[in-house]
Amino acid sequence: MHLTSHDRLFVLTGAGISAESGLATFRGSGGLWNGHRVEDVATPEAWEANPALVWRFYSQRRRDALAAEPNAAHKALAEIEQRLAKTNPENFYLCTQNVDDLHERAGSQRIHHMHGSLFESRCIRCDQPFPDQSFYEDPRTLPTCKTCASPIRPHIVWFGEIPLEMDAIYRELNRATTLLVVGTSGSVYPAAGLVHIANQRRIRTIYVGPEEPLNLDAFDEIILERATVALPKLVE
Repeated sequence: MHLTSHDRLFVLTGAGISAESGLATFRGSGGLWNGHRVEDVATPEAWEANPALVWRFYSQRRRDALAAEPNAAHKALAEIEQRLAKTNPENFYLCTQNVDDLHERAGSQRIHHMHGSLFESRCIRCDQPFPDQSFYEDPRTLPTCKTCASPIRPHIVWFGEIPLEMDAIYRELNRATTLLVVGTSGSVYPAAGLVHIANQRRIRTIYVGPEEPLNLDAFDEIILERATVALPKLVE
């Protein structure tokens, strides 16, 4: 993979890049997420049924993310952004399916969390996200809105909900010259469909990851290496 200073790079990252920092992908055997069924902790129905369990689960995810550190792949993407931004700040756009903040901590600037952010929460009525690193593990003290007293939920896109700002994602992809996909299985839509849109637009498509994605045939170039190995080579 070779990039010039005039390339417009759209990067899509998934759980694989965070896994290389030690974060669980929550895609274990039997449909379990870190010991919990997806239906019990990551759906609107789960929230309605047991908000205390949902908050306990996401509090643990916050603890895990805070203990993790950005890896060489996160840092390489931040350096690629710095290089492309010298020509035009809009020549780099990072869309991540991950909810952790490792990209930001590595130095990435133009970043969009399509599935929400682990370190934001929002009122179910006011619907305005705000920064939040607190742990809500006591069911007697779950957070409520200071404005309207409604429950506060994690600012996470749960299964069955629509990813954030899809129009902006498509707009950025349409102006890209290269799509780089890192560490995703190609199974979660609409993210997995971005490569097909890129194909229609004749945008160069590259995949980086240790295992073949389900949408393997859609890519122009496949690099079957861990992101921490493959991406630093791009900035040597």
